[in-house]
Amino acid sequence: MSSAPAQVPAQVPADVPAGFETGFQTGFALRPDLVVEAAHADAVRTAVADAAGRGLPVHVHATGHGLPGAVEGGVLISTRRMDSVQVDPVHRTARIGAGVTWGRVIEAAAPHGLAPLNGSSPGVGAVSYTLGGGLGVLAREFGYAADHVRALDVVTADGVLRHVSPDSEPDLFWALRGGGHRLGVVTEMEIGLVEAGRLYGGSIAFAGDGGHDGVTAAEVLHRYLEWTRTVPDALTSSLSALRFPDVPQMPEPMRGRYVISVRVAYTGSATEGERLVAPLRAIGPALADSLREMPYTESHTIHSDPPFPHAYYGDSVVLGDLDAERAVRTLELTGPKAPMMTVVQLNHLGGALAVRPAVDNAVPYREAGFLLRLLSPLDGTDVASVRALYAEVAAVLAPRALGRSLNFSFGGGDRTDGFHDARTQKRLAGLVSRHDPASLFGGSYGISRDGR
Repeated sequence: MSSAPAQVPAQVPADVPAGFETGFQTGFALRPDLVVEAAHADAVRTAVADAAGRGLPVHVHATGHGLPGAVEGGVLISTRRMDSVQVDPVHRTARIGAGVTWGRVIEAAAPHGLAPLNGSSPGVGAVSYTLGGGLGVLAREFGYAADHVRALDVVTADGVLRHVSPDSEPDLFWALRGGGHRLGVVTEMEIGLVEAGRLYGGSIAFAGDGGHDGVTAAEVLHRYLEWTRTVPDALTSSLSALRFPDVPQMPEPMRGRYVISVRVAYTGSATEGERLVAPLRAIGPALADSLREMPYTESHTIHSDPPFPHAYYGDSVVLGDLDAERAVRTLELTGPKAPMMTVVQLNHLGGALAVRPAVDNAVPYREAGFLLRLLSPLDGTDVASVRALYAEVAAVLAPRALGRSLNFSFGGGDRTDGFHDARTQKRLAGLVSRHDPASLFGGSYGISRDGR
């Protein structure tokens, strides 16, 4: 726990943010009654106690990648200044503050040949990502990021700073790892690191519009699904599909094209990696191929997520399995003829993701085979139209659907269904009723108010 002396947190009027950054997601307004820029755990504790005394709801904001929707009223606690990272190479752990991004943790662990179970973007807030489960670059080999949490410090609705571990507050330890933020504001987290100083990975991109230099999207998708049935657990992959804008900022081979890419991360040897990806290269001529051996510090180049703030809406479907017919229909709905630009990502699950950790947690749907993610820019597109398209996709996938992913529902704060199976949700709701009876952090168990 923090040893900083208790102080009154810096309070910023919502209409004059005085340098407060709204974050990565710009599609939804932040209009709290009060912004608190917390520099340490005692500042968070003071802010939560003050909000509870006034009967004001509490929202939490780190980097803003996972903002679930607009914030109206209440107290917004910004954790971006709580950015400490301490790596223990002997015990292979890291202690990270609530505002730390994955890039900072990767850089701190790399000199020791270690790596966290981070996601694809180095700018995402590490703590909030992990509380939502955390589907990372090496997920099939090592499981969810939440599976590797050792301890957490969290301020609960009663204004108490609690140290939560398997031996202390075991119910909270279960819930916070995969259950999101409904039980308090996490100020620090201790995580386990893995040995991964390098990896073999990258992406291979195909023109999926059937042109003279490409193959059809359906063919790439068929071949990818077949390939996932043959790869070892140490290989994590995903497939993405989108039409690249026809603008000068885009790479020439992809500009204005409908592109299907397969992303790969594998900790085995480069020689074995080359053998494993050979069936992908045999699909057809590639627009781009970045598959190579790389230091782990370059793992973000596998996906090359956009680093600049923008407005978007997103959702997801967790699938028990996926047949080619439904997968192809999904690409037809979201492809070049869709009413708006939609980025589709299909994550191959299984492997270590299907194995529960020795100390169980609230991460649901371990039996899932795939996760389908949808994301649409909101520049010139209204949310209602995006939701209508996503509803069509959901209807196609309904026979295979298990639920939705808490980590990948951006802007969908009005939808709280499906994030956990019924048994897990019931247990989480009971803990919320016990620890936050006044619904300070959001009441019914659904979307987190934290913006990652």
